[in-house]
This record gives sequence, structure tokens and C-alpha cells, in this order.
Amino acid sequence: MDVDIWAWVGDTQRELHEAGNAGLAVALGDVPAQALEGRYGQLDVVAPAIAQQAEVLGKPWLELFARYWHMIGRVGDRANGAVALDDARQLFEFAQRDDVRECPAASVAVEALAMAQANTDGPGYADERLASVGAALDGMEPDSLAFPGLTTQYVAALLDAGKAGEAVTYAEAAVERLRAAGREASWELGAIAAQALLADGRAEAALAALEAATGFKPDDPVAKARREALLRTAVLIELGRMDEAVEALPDLDVVGEHPREWVEWARTVAKLAGSGSIANSWQLGRVLRQWLAYFETMGGHRARVELALAAGDLAVARQGLWQARMLADLAEAALADLRTTEGLPERIAALRAAVDAAPLLPAPGPQEELVAYFDAADGRTADPERWVGWLWPLSGRDLEATRRHTTTLGFLGFPGTGADIYWKMIAVDGDPATATEEDLAYLTGLLIEANQDERVEELAARLPERHSHLALARLHRARERWPETAAEAEQAVAAGATVEGRRLWSGAVQQLGDNAKGAEIMLPLLDSDEAEEEDTWRIIVLATAAENWPAVRTAAAKLGMPIQSAEGPIEEEWHLVRAILPAPDGSQREVLAVRTGPATARLAIPQPRGVDYNAGDVIVIDPRPLEPVPEDPQERESFVIPFAGVTMLRPGGYTSWFFDGAAPSEEEWTEFNELLAERGWPMWVYSDENYQVTHPATGEQLPGVFGWIAVPPAVTPAELDAVLDDATEQWVHPLAWLDLAREVGIEVERHERISKEYGL
Repeated sequence: MDVDIWAWVGDTQRELHEAGNAGLAVALGDVPAQALEGRYGQLDVVAPAIAQQAEVLGKPWLELFARYWHMIGRVGDRANGAVALDDARQLFEFAQRDDVRECPAASVAVEALAMAQANTDGPGYADERLASVGAALDGMEPDSLAFPGLTTQYVAALLDAGKAGEAVTYAEAAVERLRAAGREASWELGAIAAQALLADGRAEAALAALEAATGFKPDDPVAKARREALLRTAVLIELGRMDEAVEALPDLDVVGEHPREWVEWARTVAKLAGSGSIANSWQLGRVLRQWLAYFETMGGHRARVELALAAGDLAVARQGLWQARMLADLAEAALADLRTTEGLPERIAALRAAVDAAPLLPAPGPQEELVAYFDAADGRTADPERWVGWLWPLSGRDLEATRRHTTTLGFLGFPGTGADIYWKMIAVDGDPATATEEDLAYLTGLLIEANQDERVEELAARLPERHSHLALARLHRARERWPETAAEAEQAVAAGATVEGRRLWSGAVQQLGDNAKGAEIMLPLLDSDEAEEEDTWRIIVLATAAENWPAVRTAAAKLGMPIQSAEGPIEEEWHLVRAILPAPDGSQREVLAVRTGPATARLAIPQPRGVDYNAGDVIVIDPRPLEPVPEDPQERESFVIPFAGVTMLRPGGYTSWFFDGAAPSEEEWTEFNELLAERGWPMWVYSDENYQVTHPATGEQLPGVFGWIAVPPAVTPAELDAVLDDATEQWVHPLAWLDLAREVGIEVERHERISKEYGL
């Protein structure tokens, strides 16, 4: 982005603050960090909200800024392909508008479009990317902050066009232009230059270029370490330095959440598999199949082919031949979505030839005994990939073998194949109306996972009423169609499907906002021998949300959980918990609370204005801990269990007020805390040890403190103001509570002066 853009952001934030849009101003500054740090839950909520608000306010530059960073969050680390193309094109067109094109950020809309095209089919869009990015670079001076990013995209397009030598020349010239202008290349530009050298067959020069670039400032600092390690690994492989390459390779848990790195990581691992230093296991194959499914969803067509081929090579190496064949099929199917397929059919054919030439692993016993061998295998050490191959000759003919084979196929990421086999046996060659409940449940699950919804509906039409409604309820639940789920599950219960039917029915009505009915639906399971402990906990949560305290007590008694009171709301003092609650920006907040019952907690920490909950609120929690209790006794002593918040039960009516200023002495602070505690007014410091304010006389930096105080409904703002005034009047440095002062209309000018003098 152009150098002036950040000054513009600062000016825009000030304008928004002055106009009373403080929340929008704060969110604006955080959007780039959300995109680069992978806080996508926040980004997907905040960026569109800013763009929408900017449109309402008539601020097209602000709209472009929000839409651009949202797009970078999609086409960058998340590697969205075809699913992002239309939005990227619309962003590019928006940037060409008369009221937008002069924005310092307008030129980088082409960068986002080029990235979306590269994610979809890099070689197929290479010429189009070269044309659009080249036009954006035409006449652009290297002192523009957009220059390195656009240049990086241009070099990437040259590489995808098969012009490695030209890519090297262009990248090196760009680095020199930046140096001549007194600027340093970005790390990304240095890395793409090294990648170009590697593609040009100059591995030694690539390693030198990568090492020279390591000190360059990255545009994406969060990703630099893993991307640099992955590129270094690729270079070392080409140099034949396998031990060093293995050492440099980033672990699976490092790249596992970053789709942008998946294809290159898989290719690299496939090259290293022969060294014996890489664990080429069925678990790896399962992960790669999940990654492949991700790119199928996101429209990463070229990535689908490349990942399938790399995963296929690995499957051959570990003798997972059936999987290698299926990966070759997936790669071939993806060719239809590519603009150019040069060289790919030959690579797919080579994979098939490698499969045909590989020896088959012998089964552990005679075919007629394989099911027994399967059941006797150690679930922790058995290789499900090999079992799929061994059971395949029996699958579709022997029911017990088919059950195990098809469900294992689904587990390994091939539910469609398993569903086809199971469907033929149960619904084509047999009569599903006579199938067991177990077979119907397995088959329905595979069909749903394979997105074969029409077959689920066809199956349901051929089943007895109870099983028919259950199958449809499962399908509707998977597609989050809650009214339909509730209707089908209710009919399933009426037809005799008690346990699962009630679970589906209750879950659906809870999603529709009726906790009381959800609890009522589940209550009969308390007397059922088929119900599980989880059902009892679910009853507790739903009954608590509906304030059906007799039901809560009955369910708690079934779990052996003592409740002190005999009737009325359960409001006891149990232990501290961490309540995980939603934040306005789409993220989550962790709030300290006191557990007051089996599924209730009272929040203990004041929350800033704009949050939907505060200290004193009683919430319903899901009693399943979000983290395991540590095994170490010392760690366990200080561990506070986190629970997910479900819903508000009873608001406390507390109001929070902000304070800010220089930190008082330890003695003064202790007295201040004790005073508030005596009154039952929760207070929490949100600043950390790095927060500092400015001494108004000397200009030196002083330790600062800011936070929130919450007061109950009976306490007026004037009463809080008076207490704070009395408590802090002898302090060397005063605190400011400007919003509270404005509310009560007392000494507003004094608090404004404190805020200005101390730089609050």
C-alpha cells in the first residue's frame, strides 16, 4: 500500500472518534493485524461491517481499505481460489471508480485479484496476471509501498508462465531499483527471487539469495519463519543436502493451519520420503486428503491436482496403492477445471504406472477370516489404510466386511467411495427396509458426508416410518435446516425412535431458541436405560436455561451431584471458572466467573461498554471443560477450568465506568481495591506493565493504569463519582474518569485536563 495510506488511516480514525464512531475507529486499525495474524473469525465479521458502514457514511476509501484487507485474509494464508474470484474482480472494479482511483491503496486491488487467480490456477491465469499487474506497475516508482508486493506477484506470474530466467532477471532488477531509491526489498520479494533461481536450476544461487533476504522486513511477519523454512528445505533438497533439508522442514503442526503452504509442504515431504527420515504414515495420508477436500471447497483447482499427485507419490511409497489410484482419479477429475493442463496428464499417468508396478502387501490371513482379524487388531497401532486394501475384495459381498471397509474409507477421507459400495449392497442389491439400525445409521452418515443428499431422500422413502424420519432428520441437521430437523425428529419420536430422535429434536428446537421445549423433550430420557451421561448433562443445561430447577435437581441427582438447596433457583458458591464468551468483533473473551450451580456461573469481572454482558450477570455454561485438567498437581492448583458460555440467564444490571491515569503507590492501590471490594463493586485492570503515561511537568514516562469499575443498579453515577473523588484526592497523580464525569456533570474540565496533560 502507498506510504500515505497509514497517515490516511490515522486521520480517518481521528475523524471517526470525533464523530462518535469510536468502535469503528478502533476496529479500522485492527483489521490489517486480523488478516495477517490469522484472526479470521474477527476479520470475517469486522471487515464487512466496516465496509458496510463506510458505504453508509459515504467514505469509499474506507470501504476499499476494509474490503482489500478482508480479501487479503481470504486469498493470502487461506488460499481461497475460485470462490474468491468474483469478489476479487468486484474489488478491482471498485478501485477503478472515479471517487476511489486516487486512493493511495487503489493500485493494490490488482494484487488481490492476481492472488485469487494464482490460487485458482496459477499457470492458467499467468498471462492475465502479467497483463494486469504489469499495467499497475507501469510508471510506478519504487518509493511506493505497493511496488514490492506488486513486483512479487509479477515474478510469481512469470514463474507460473514457465519463464524462470525472465523471473530471475525481473526480480533482481526490482531489488536493485529499490536499493537505488534508498529502500530495501521486502522479504517476500527476496524469497520469490530465490524461488525463481531455484526454478531456473541455480540452487546454490537460490540459497545465497534466500540467506541475503533473511534480514529483509516482511510484509507478513507472522508467516515469514515457516515460509522461509519451507523454501530453504526445497533448496537444500535440490542441493542433495537431505539431512539438512529434513532438519529445516517445518513440522506438520506448524503448517497445518496455513493452506497457502500445504501444496509445497506436501511436495517437499514426498521428495524426502525416500530418505527414511520422514514419517510417511496413514495419518499423513489422511491429513493430505483433508487438505485436498479443503481445496475442492475453496476452488483451488491447480492445488487439487498438485496435492493429489504429491499425496499419491507418498501413498505409493508406503504401499497404500488403493489410495494412490483414487488420488490419481481425483487429479484427473480436476483437470477439467484448469485453463491449461500442460504436463499434467503425463504426471498422472506416471503415478498410475507406479501403482501398477508396486507389489501388493499380503493380507494377514485368509479372506474368510479377515473380519475377525480386523476386530482383533490393536486400535492404536493398526493401519486402517492397509485394512481398506485387504478388505476390498470382500466389500460389497460380505456385510460384516462391507461395514468395516466402507466406514474406514470414510474415516480416511473417501466417504463417497464407501457410500457407493454400501449403497449398492443395502439399497440396490438388497432391501433397505430389512436392514439393521446399525447399517442404516452407517449408510446415512456416509451419504451425508459424501453430500449425496438425493440418495438419503431416496433411502428415507423406502424405509419404515421411524427410520425414514430419522434419516431425514440427520440430513437436515447436517445442513443446519433446524425447522425441518425438528419436524422430522418429532415424527421419528412419535414412531418410536426415542433416544436419537429426542436428541435431534431437542437440539433443533434449541437452535431455534426454545430452551424450555428442548429440556422438555429430553426429560423422558432420565428414566431411559438407553440414555447416556451426556444426555443427562444436556438436560441440565437446557433445564437451567429454561429455569426448570426441579428438572435440574433431578438430573443432578442422577449424576450424584449434591445440591444444597431443595427448591428454587440454584445459587451456590462453587469455584472459579473461566467463561468463554463472544466479543462484539467476532472473537471470544475469557471472563473470570464463579460457578454457582451445575450449569451456571456469575461473572466477576467488569466488561467494557458495548459488550452484551457484565460483572454480576448469571450465565448458563456448558459443563464440558474446554481444556483438560493438568495432571501435574502444582499446575492443577492454579488451573481455572474454562467453560463455554451458552446463554444469558439473569442480567445483573451492572454498569461499567472507565478510569485511566498514572499508577498510584502500592499502598494507595491496596486501599483503593479494599474500598471497592467492601462495597461489592467489581474492578478490573485492563492495562499491563508496559502501559505508560506522561508526567505533565517533566515529560518523563510513568507507569500507567486503566480499567473498568462496575456498579450495581442501585448505585448512581454520582455516588460512584463521589467515592472515587474521595478515594483518590490525596494521590500524587490523579486518576481520570472522563465518561463518568460527563454523565454526572461534575468537574468535566478537570478530567479533560488530566487526560490531556498525562496523554491518556
